[in-house]
Amino acid sequence: MKATIERATLLKGLSHVQSVVERRNTIPILSNVLLEATAEGQLRLMATDLDLQINESVAAAVDQPGATTVSAHTLFDIARKLPEGAQVSLTAAEGRMTIVAGRARFSLGTLPRDDFPVIAEGELPTQFELPAETLKQIIDKTRFAISTEETRYYLNGIFLHVAEGVLKAAATDGHRLARVTVDQPEGAAGMPDVIVPRKCIAELRKLLDEVDGSVGVSLSGTKIRFDLGQAILTSKLIDGTFPDYSRVIPTGNDKILKLDPKSFMEGVDRVSTIATEKTRAVKMALDRDKITLSVTSPENGTAAEEVPGEYAASPFEIGFNSRYLMDILGQIGTDLVEVHLADAAAPTLIRENDKSPALYVLMPMRV
Repeated sequence: MKATIERATLLKGLSHVQSVVERRNTIPILSNVLLEATAEGQLRLMATDLDLQINESVAAAVDQPGATTVSAHTLFDIARKLPEGAQVSLTAAEGRMTIVAGRARFSLGTLPRDDFPVIAEGELPTQFELPAETLKQIIDKTRFAISTEETRYYLNGIFLHVAEGVLKAAATDGHRLARVTVDQPEGAAGMPDVIVPRKCIAELRKLLDEVDGSVGVSLSGTKIRFDLGQAILTSKLIDGTFPDYSRVIPTGNDKILKLDPKSFMEGVDRVSTIATEKTRAVKMALDRDKITLSVTSPENGTAAEEVPGEYAASPFEIGFNSRYLMDILGQIGTDLVEVHLADAAAPTLIRENDKSPALYVLMPMRV
């Protein structure tokens, strides 16, 4: 194969595909990116880790169509260090790939394209479109709550399902829950409940920043594909059952606290400066229109701060993990948040208002 491509175009395409490639691989070809130059003037790039696959097409001047595979990270690093505006010539023959740009010349070892694994998608019967902005909102408001515990693998992703005429996205790590609802897209009726893995979510979110308009979503019970125009992301789904999270969303929490999330978050951040990694607990003492935040650390001492808020129910104290609380407050886009409380041991509901698409549940801590 022989193709010439502008450095910026090559770099942008490679930056998308190389991040899927794991740094350490026992199977050498999984460290590589598949490059395919087509007669239509396209250079197709593809990378996979066997669970997640990304395909991207970029424009190139193709002298000789063909395909090969070469180290993804090495090629990306070379492209990154080439001078801006350079024309990059890629030539592959007899197990080597020659890269020439200006006075720089590289020769890299290649592996045959026929050895490159491709995720077999099979039938993807459910197909619908979602605006890129909606997908961003779903990801941004839920992904912080995805569990990183490998033993609870069924929590290592975002759960997507259709219920009551809406599309719901949820994530939980057992300590907190985030859920977003959006209008059910046309074509999503009857879709299977799916858990989209954390790595797929991270790659998708990066790609969404460059997408205007809509993203095509196709899925079956085992695979999902996102069509983002130039790039197509295909992923296996997590094979597991997501817990019935609706059972932990409290409906009878009658103590309502209203406050400004930004100033409250800053207060939590200040007092938790002295909290240790192990405890991270912040105590909230609620009194009429007065909330006192406090942290007690055996090693570092104590901290307290009064923050403004509207509260008219009976006084009581409750403790939360300060980092979890700040993660949730950081997702609130308005200048008022409602905190629905029951008692010091019951799950707490946090949301902007009863119309907002996102809601959060946080388990309290003993303090």
